[in-house]
Amino acid sequence: MLTGNTAVADLLSATPQQAIHDDLTALATEFVRRLAADAAHRSDESAREAASLTAPTEGPHGYTALKARDLQSDCLRIEDWAGQVAGPTYLEERFGIPRSRLHWWQRHNDVVALRKAPQARVPLAQFVDGRPAAGIRQVLSVFANPRLAWLWVTSPSPRLDGRIPIEMLRQDLAAEVILAARDFSST
Repeated sequence: MLTGNTAVADLLSATPQQAIHDDLTALATEFVRRLAADAAHRSDESAREAASLTAPTEGPHGYTALKARDLQSDCLRIEDWAGQVAGPTYLEERFGIPRSRLHWWQRHNDVVALRKAPQARVPLAQFVDGRPAAGIRQVLSVFANPRLAWLWVTSPSPRLDGRIPIEMLRQDLAAEVILAARDFSST
């Protein structure tokens, strides 16, 4: 334990260089603490923004304009938000779906086709036994944009008790999904 005389002697013997060093250490510590707090704040903001893009919520009037605008952006890769997608060559080679049939399905809105140069990509989750899931055409007719349609179909829907519409379509529950899509578009 230091006595009063020893503490005073230590303070008096401290050089100006030691005082400057202590001040710089305190300043550097404060700077690093603030920098870390700022980085954590920015990281939280980025995580919230990313979550709003990848896990959309269904509001009373549909998706927000920000999300719709972000989906139109070329900054996001289709695979980042749509899941596994493929073009006609892959579908023909892997699943035996002729290009002509895929093209016919696209022209008649039997599949969700996400346009991206040089050719459209189709999400693979919409296929059951090499054919589009029943109900895709009716769901697409409700939405003006196939990207928004696909986003809705792959997100849990409160109108379907939190179930995911594409999973229901794959289980031949098209009637419920079509009604929910119509209800969604009317709000």
